[in-house]
Amino acid sequence: MTPHRITALFAATLLAAGVPATADAGTRLADVRALAHFDRAAGQAAESIAPEPGGGAVVGMIPARQVVRVAPDGTVRVLVTMPLPPDGGGTTPVVGTPVVTGVARSDRGDVYFLYSAGQGGLTGIWQIRAGTPRLVVPLPADTMPNALVIDGDRFLVTDSAGGRIWQAPLRGGAASVWSADPALAPDGFFGANGLKVHDGAVWASNSDRGTIVRIPLTGGPAEVRATGLAGIDDFDFTGRGDEILAAINQDSKLVRVAPDGAAETLLDAGVGMQGTTAVVVRGSRVYVTNGANLVGDDSNLLVARLRR
Repeated sequence: MTPHRITALFAATLLAAGVPATADAGTRLADVRALAHFDRAAGQAAESIAPEPGGGAVVGMIPARQVVRVAPDGTVRVLVTMPLPPDGGGTTPVVGTPVVTGVARSDRGDVYFLYSAGQGGLTGIWQIRAGTPRLVVPLPADTMPNALVIDGDRFLVTDSAGGRIWQAPLRGGAASVWSADPALAPDGFFGANGLKVHDGAVWASNSDRGTIVRIPLTGGPAEVRATGLAGIDDFDFTGRGDEILAAINQDSKLVRVAPDGAAETLLDAGVGMQGTTAVVVRGSRVYVTNGANLVGDDSNLLVARLRR
């Protein structure tokens, strides 16, 4: 689908929904276009995003077990393909196949990613250095690490299988459980999924429960801030207080979640969304990945402009 077609369909969707494109109605998106398309037949289901200077991004790919770099012009280059475990990875929690999930980029430009393989010595946080991956933080074989955030001098990682948030030093080493609040627990499939640090707290989505929760950095119980988001994957803040953009995987859409928890759809299957997995906001630029992991075959990276 051409960028012009995507933008036109998006505008038509807003009009059909009766949503005025004004600042009073909250953040909107404009100039939506596909920056890159990936090889879904080869397992390149786009899962996570780490923007880079200049408008490119690093993207994690499941189940290709890859990390790729998308240049500002849309050119795609594979940075690393992780090896299969000796047993093939059938013991990988929840999904039963090894996957690369969250990616993150440090202020120095170091690229990190998560690999879940159902095996100790492979599952954990990896760094790409000179084109070679190295394990910097091992995680237990029964974890399903999903989202990766760098918070100062530490990593934070959601564990979708165990319903936990892990922490580990940025320099590498042993991980420990930062929170195992019941609000992070799965209810049959995926628990804690997306993860952000914002306004003195750690925020996490729970895919099974369709919630976004807030846990103070100083500790304490989780506070449910949004509900009714079944199948939520990743999310990010728009820069307008606690307003959120959330990727809803199973319904292939991107929604705006207001500070009071009310949600409205901004992008959906009508504009080519297929298995929406992640969203990242950098200034006025928004990155969205579609993994086409449940429907369709167009795994892609979209970019858009925030209109406030």
